[in-house]
Amino acid sequence: MYKVVFFDVDGTLLSEIDRSLPQSTKEAITRLINKGIKVVVATGRPYSLCEEFVSMGIDTIISANGALIKCDGKIIYKLALSTETVRDLSAFAELNGHSVSYFTEAFAMNGTGSGDKRVMEALKETLSITQYPEKMSMGEEVYCICLYADSSEAQKYIDNFPKLRFVRFHRYVLNVLEETEVSKSTAIKKVLDYLDIDKSEAIAFGDGGNDIDMLEYVGLGIAMGNGEELLKLKADFVTKRASEGGILYALKKFGVI
Repeated sequence: MYKVVFFDVDGTLLSEIDRSLPQSTKEAITRLINKGIKVVVATGRPYSLCEEFVSMGIDTIISANGALIKCDGKIIYKLALSTETVRDLSAFAELNGHSVSYFTEAFAMNGTGSGDKRVMEALKETLSITQYPEKMSMGEEVYCICLYADSSEAQKYIDNFPKLRFVRFHRYVLNVLEETEVSKSTAIKKVLDYLDIDKSEAIAFGDGGNDIDMLEYVGLGIAMGNGEELLKLKADFVTKRASEGGILYALKKFGVI
């Protein structure tokens, strides 16, 4: 019997076409909650951009790809970037005129690039944000940094910050990571330990490369029909596309709801 279901957000809970929440997905979440099955969001988004799901009754959120976990509004795990990394990378970005975004419990940027079409397109495509966010006040804990740069621009950062890892997830956006690894599977383990649930009793849905470890870790890993091909190969089951009711379809197929 499955006791918990983990969901990625963009392209999984939200349609891959327009980032809307399909009615069938709302129905699936409601039925899971009413049945007493725990629903957990596991996303690369900052916590503040998960309010829609909290309002639906989802009380456990893994945000920033696992760097911040909240359950019933209580932080059960966090891994902030060092003050030095935030300060030094921010200064270098300002010197070179590049945008940087910061995932605190909210979402903010460095005040650079508000007129750059590439930045605004990336914000819309990755986070459905259409207005340039507020500038961050230094001093807050930062759980994730994103650098807005193309390949040639990013090389400057790779050369100047050899101890950091730069992982591209969009043609104009990279995650900036320290040596300490954060991942969805690591975060899921912490949530399962907190809830005292075995991983064999967990299901996970995802569509992207950063969901592979999550799907492999749990008892039943389900890839969306619109997902990346490698993810589909690793999944236990490939459901319909997010926009075609894939979540409800899979949960019914496996008798979960």
